[in-house]
Amino acid sequence: MAHPRMADAFPILGAHDIERTAAFGSLRNYEKDSRLFHSGQTGDGLFLILSGHVTLCQRDGLGASEPMYEAGPGQFLGEIGQLSGNRALVDAIAQGEVRTRLLTPGCLRELVVIDASLGERIMRALILRRVMLIERGIGGPLLIGPGGSSNMTRIRGFLTRNTLPHRVLDPASDARAKAMLDAHSPSQEELPLVVCPDGTILCNPAENTLATHLGMLDLPDEDKVYDVAIVGAGPAGLATAVYAGSEGLSVIVLDGRSFGGQAGASARIENYFGFPTGITGQALTARAFVQAQKFGVKMRIPTQIKHLDCSRKDGDLLIKGEAGSQIRARTVVVATGARYRRPDIAQLSTFEGRGVWYWASPIEAKICADQDVVLVGGGNSAGQAAVYLAAHVAKVRIMIRRESLVATMSRYLIDRIAATPNIELIANGDIVALEGDADGHLIAAHWRERGSGTEHRLPTANVFLFVGADPETDWLADCGVVLDKSGFVVTGVASETNPAPAMLESSVPGVFAVGDVRCGSVKRIGGAIGEGAQVVPALHAFVAVAASV
Repeated sequence: MAHPRMADAFPILGAHDIERTAAFGSLRNYEKDSRLFHSGQTGDGLFLILSGHVTLCQRDGLGASEPMYEAGPGQFLGEIGQLSGNRALVDAIAQGEVRTRLLTPGCLRELVVIDASLGERIMRALILRRVMLIERGIGGPLLIGPGGSSNMTRIRGFLTRNTLPHRVLDPASDARAKAMLDAHSPSQEELPLVVCPDGTILCNPAENTLATHLGMLDLPDEDKVYDVAIVGAGPAGLATAVYAGSEGLSVIVLDGRSFGGQAGASARIENYFGFPTGITGQALTARAFVQAQKFGVKMRIPTQIKHLDCSRKDGDLLIKGEAGSQIRARTVVVATGARYRRPDIAQLSTFEGRGVWYWASPIEAKICADQDVVLVGGGNSAGQAAVYLAAHVAKVRIMIRRESLVATMSRYLIDRIAATPNIELIANGDIVALEGDADGHLIAAHWRERGSGTEHRLPTANVFLFVGADPETDWLADCGVVLDKSGFVVTGVASETNPAPAMLESSVPGVFAVGDVRCGSVKRIGGAIGEGAQVVPALHAFVAVAASV
């Protein structure tokens, strides 16, 4: 398991550091061949080895097992999932008698907060281990089927956005994959097969089904009342979670797909404060995701929210989810951001996942490598995606409705696009139709000049749409939260139901809104994060008053 940062990923703690963990753990002894944790099963927490040796083994759902690493005295076992008590991604097998100190997830979080220097070393190691597992596809599900299919892309995108390791086995080149398909004879609609670490086989599963089998979704404690329930795990929601959790509020974050929101799909953000060389949206939001869990924030992702009940019949707000699930909270922060806008193009949905994309990640870049692509949109997200794709494809044609990019895109991106030889700008254009082949895959886009009305056929197998977004507020219908004419949440405006709201508070007392979903917000990552921090004092004040009643 050689890696350039192996020493950081598997440090050896000295006697003094080991002694500092004593107040946070309990002793556990294991006999030879005992398993400290099992791949695919919920583990007890982080194990610090006091004596003996433990072998870490990778094991997949098809039964293959292979030793990865042997850890000895002074080393600890686990990865970033142990902060929240998630399922183990590898096996840990005692080689002879082993004496350990177990730090449960709660005790581990307490240690990394109280002991900053030791906590930093532990956190760095746990994060690097997850990165190494992702790079090698160790510990997650096996995806069996054609690599470029729309459903394979959908499932890989879901796992990637949630930083879950996985491997793709193509039956055309992998004997085990071919044998699996021969044994199960799935139809094309049932592909890919997903083999979970515990051996369960799913046929082209929906995201929530897959999440349940991978242990991402535990049963909610419906008797627990959280101080803060945050709906939406984009930059605004994650910032709220980090600041609220660090100040001692009990917090749960809910999101329908993954953490990061639209920002998580940004190929490179170069105008965010503190990152002069830029950072990917996935990297930025993944750090916040881990940071929130460090402060005890509960994550329930993915979970679909159906409605917010603001009646406070039992004194609390009620968030209603799928299958009758519900979350009780004293306050709710609406951070759902916006959903990708789908232009009015006939049969658009037919080509989604078959040539039409709404973000540009390494998965999509690989699919369209060395091809000509069309990208529609003139905002910063479109510019970032165009520059990123230009490094992988033959040519990027940016299509905008305006005469130029000046009014909608940052100057640094305009200059970079102008300097990139394989990016072409098509101004004053609209896509009016899409053309597919007999198998339903995109082969051309038809576009119209806005001035003359002249139509053109542009051969391409991939169209990227970055044409803005609409607020994700359908779940707030009939709950009393006032929206503006475009569907954004109105905050800080006195009303009959809330005559003296806080700056980020809605027309319903205790319901706040931050980020892109809020009327009047600055549609920037920095603005969203700032509002996430700004709302926390108001949350504290509301919770304090509620507790005193």
